[in-house]
Amino acid sequence: MHSWHDEFPQQPGLRYLNHAAVAPWPRRASHAVSAFAEQNLRIGARDYPQWLQVENRLRQRLRNLLNAPSVADVALVKNTSEALSFVAFGLDWRAGDQVLISDEEFPSNRVVWEALRPLGVEVIEVGLAGHDPEGALLAACTARTRLLAISAVQYASGLRLDLQRLGAGCRARGVLLCVDAIQQLGAQPFDVQASDCAFAMADGHKWLLGPEGLGVFYCRRDLREQLKLHEYGWHMLEDVGNYERRDWQPARSARRFECGSPNMLGAMALEASLSLLEEVGMAQVAGLLEERVRHLHETLAALPGARLLSPAEPERRAGIVTFSLDGRDNATLFEQLKAQQVVCAQRGGGIRLSPHFYTPETVLEETLQLLRTLA
Repeated sequence: MHSWHDEFPQQPGLRYLNHAAVAPWPRRASHAVSAFAEQNLRIGARDYPQWLQVENRLRQRLRNLLNAPSVADVALVKNTSEALSFVAFGLDWRAGDQVLISDEEFPSNRVVWEALRPLGVEVIEVGLAGHDPEGALLAACTARTRLLAISAVQYASGLRLDLQRLGAGCRARGVLLCVDAIQQLGAQPFDVQASDCAFAMADGHKWLLGPEGLGVFYCRRDLREQLKLHEYGWHMLEDVGNYERRDWQPARSARRFECGSPNMLGAMALEASLSLLEEVGMAQVAGLLEERVRHLHETLAALPGARLLSPAEPERRAGIVTFSLDGRDNATLFEQLKAQQVVCAQRGGGIRLSPHFYTPETVLEETLQLLRTLA
């Protein structure tokens, strides 16, 4: 028995398969928050410098996960949507510019670009259903395309894209690549340098096993000062902590995107969660998760009446398996699963299951057996 199983003492009978939505915390994150609350109760912020050490470790862990060149390239943000907004309303758009997105994006990576239409920016949706989604995206680029905004893994189908190919194609075309990494970071290795992306962002509450309200924003060094700032405050200053200084300038690092006081409570939890992912190692996390996804995929494929809506190829998968059952209403099936303590989601015309690396085999087997009785 691996030691990490002790990190997830979940309620007996619970079948948690919803990491693509909101994940459970590991035990160490719960303990970190409890200790932080108790410290606040007893001594307040007397030891604030120690809190900053935790925040610094969090930044370093996020840098490692992203393989960013430097901690200075990483900002702590409220969520993915905030980081996307920094990009969308930070770039200097010209009427006629184009943004490419896919036709499968979560609203966060669609609405923010559509909000640019009053500026004359055209949003082009590209279908991913063909045999070569990367080729379709790159073929849609024109001389007016400024930016390709794409999810590393599509939230409903679970389709994983070849980011290195997209990065190389965008570079050759002079197009900026913006990656919503929320469905990959923490599930599969992710590398901002290998993919040559200009921007990447993710929340902590899915595959990173952290709380809602804290995420990460990577901005390539040469682009930081090209993004116009719209939020200002004491924390985003270069000479942070010098409250008497009257002249000021934004931080040269990505901290320029952090306008005010940090989410220290969230930092305590997320830093603890990421320490677990580091201990296991992302290569092992990805391998264990693929074993679970493969088992779900193969067993569901053999189930009479089951229709898989997620890719069959391992290189096209991350942690999502979406399916439907012939003759069964998805909403009804979802409620039946929920009644049996199967925590999942209704997405993309089917039921979405999303285990993680630690998910016990019994959870998978019990869920599959339940589906056999419902098929």
